[in-house]
Amino acid sequence: MDTNQPTTQPNTPSKVSMPKRLIALLVFFVVISISGLIAKQGVLFSILTLFMVLAIIGKQKAGLIMLRVYTLLQLAIVSVLPLVLYDPENLAASGPSSFAIGSFKTQLPDWIVFAILILLAIVQVWLAFNRKVGSYFDREVNLNIMR
Repeated sequence: MDTNQPTTQPNTPSKVSMPKRLIALLVFFVVISISGLIAKQGVLFSILTLFMVLAIIGKQKAGLIMLRVYTLLQLAIVSVLPLVLYDPENLAASGPSSFAIGSFKTQLPDWIVFAILILLAIVQVWLAFNRKVGSYFDREVNLNIMR
């Protein structure tokens, strides 16, 4: 028997590094959550999002499920938002929505704002269901996120 050849074990998990697209999505979630905590808007939602980010970093299967459900719910809510906010009784021209970020001020029509929100949600869903992102998670681990 030749002892110079490396031995491989059949049940060793392969090291899969975190995909860059998942890193970008997690950075987006962290920035949004921290800004929500600073602004004291949606504090519970921001804390739950940060816990989801921790589960994703831990390669937990529960993190993958939470990510996919989170992004699908977000897409559903953002897609229904124009219908919910539509008020036929109040069709007075109220003008476009105005935004102020620092010294930058602009006005955008509502349909552009909704289109941007829906596009962001679609990109998040695409990232959550991407094959590279799914292969990052350890599928043999049970749903116990405390492990």
